[in-house]
Amino acid sequence: MRITRRHLAAAGALTLAVASPPARAESGDELAVRKAIEDLTKAMVAGDKAALEGLVSDSLSYGHSGGKVENKAQFVDAIASKRTVFKSISLSDPTIAVVANNAIARHTFSAEVEANGERSSPKIGVLQVWVKDGGNWKLLARQAFKI
Repeated sequence: MRITRRHLAAAGALTLAVASPPARAESGDELAVRKAIEDLTKAMVAGDKAALEGLVSDSLSYGHSGGKVENKAQFVDAIASKRTVFKSISLSDPTIAVVANNAIARHTFSAEVEANGERSSPKIGVLQVWVKDGGNWKLLARQAFKI
């Protein structure tokens, strides 16, 4: 049998079909969590106190990569008071897994920040836990870590 380009193309397509996992569409809850993460990111850059308060749980535990942990009031106040100013935030490598009324989100967080008069450009890993509260997704816990 003579091997032609058609045979090679068919073999390549079969290999890709077997080797590549099927694409999975995000559920409605996964899309809603992704939107909440985007809204939180925008609120942090804007320093929007009302939006921040609406997107985080009253029981928030917000862990920084250096070990500092803040509650809701401390997290919101640091940004709304402009002690921490996010010039830009970029999230990459996102994953979201919804389990009942909870969601686990991970991403790489890169930012341009000015905190207490000092500029920095952190690039850190982040784990977030979101909870569905009254039909809305709210950030319950966040832990950053050095990568």
